[in-house]
Amino acid sequence: MSIRTIILSAATLAFSMSLSSCRHATKTDERTTIQTVQTQRIWEGGYCAFTSLVKYKDRYYCSFREGDAHLFDKDGKAEGKARIIVSDDGEKWEPLWLYEKEGMDLRDPKLSVTPDGRLMVLMGGSVYENKQLVNMFPQAGFSEDGKTFSELQPVVFDSATYKGKEWIWKLAWHHGTGYGVVYGSGFSLVRTQDGIHYEKITDLDVSNRPNETAVGFLSDSTMLLMVRCEEGGRNGMWGKARPPYTDWEWKEMDVPLGGPEFIVLGDTALIVGTRSLYSTEKTMLFRGDTDCRLEEVYMLPSGGDDNSYTGLLIESDKLWVTYYSRHETEKASIYLSRMPLEWFTTPMTSKYFYKTKLTL
Repeated sequence: MSIRTIILSAATLAFSMSLSSCRHATKTDERTTIQTVQTQRIWEGGYCAFTSLVKYKDRYYCSFREGDAHLFDKDGKAEGKARIIVSDDGEKWEPLWLYEKEGMDLRDPKLSVTPDGRLMVLMGGSVYENKQLVNMFPQAGFSEDGKTFSELQPVVFDSATYKGKEWIWKLAWHHGTGYGVVYGSGFSLVRTQDGIHYEKITDLDVSNRPNETAVGFLSDSTMLLMVRCEEGGRNGMWGKARPPYTDWEWKEMDVPLGGPEFIVLGDTALIVGTRSLYSTEKTMLFRGDTDCRLEEVYMLPSGGDDNSYTGLLIESDKLWVTYYSRHETEKASIYLSRMPLEWFTTPMTSKYFYKTKLTL
């Protein structure tokens, strides 16, 4: 599959920002160094969506859902599969593993590395009858060598968490414990030691139908949550808490989210990937601070009214981003973009600084 190389000057970079940021600009950025973004379609065939990206044992792993459609196929069934592909260099990708379960939609497979050195994939397991969701059984699989994976196991929630329809969308490990947010019947922070058994820490007081939540940490163990909301103004919510993670401070973000993901840089900065919903769906990258004041940096080649769900990885002086999009293919394909990390580490400017409405 071909690699498209896009040469961007700083002026072109500024032009690619969304109209929302451009309304605040009075002149283009003064950076003049010509830099390169490489964007490669790394998988196609079927309807592929919802990516995750990690480096494990010096190889690169990307996971995603593969099906006939975004949700229901032509027969009205939702039976997505979870595919994992692998690469030694980020350019040539090969199929590694495919999870499937009859009668179950395996969705949003998310990769992580456990404290004992295993590669883990966590995913939703939804069951539909007559296009109605009747149950949710999140699933997990593990690999000790990055070559073969275990059979899927259903995750187990404690009685305080399980109410009948629970989904833990993403897991982040910190000091030997995995943390994630469960939604469906409620909205709760949970923890695990083994990736299979989960216990509630606390319910989270977030309104407007919160769901997909990305988790991160500062070096002092402060936990950060980025939450997608689908009612009200639909802007995301940003949460902060210190251990034991029961007392949360929340603020409304200035942007709506779709498949939120972020990386923390040096306890002071963020790289954020999400779906832009200003006028048409695009996959957008932001930089910001740990109060989640964001500045738009780059709009990835994307479109087709269905895209985003980024995986983010820092590799040397580059930011690697996986995502899905329909801008080139009838059904969604998987892409990898690589770009200069310095775009996200230089100080934010007043010209493009997209300030949040609320402060903690």
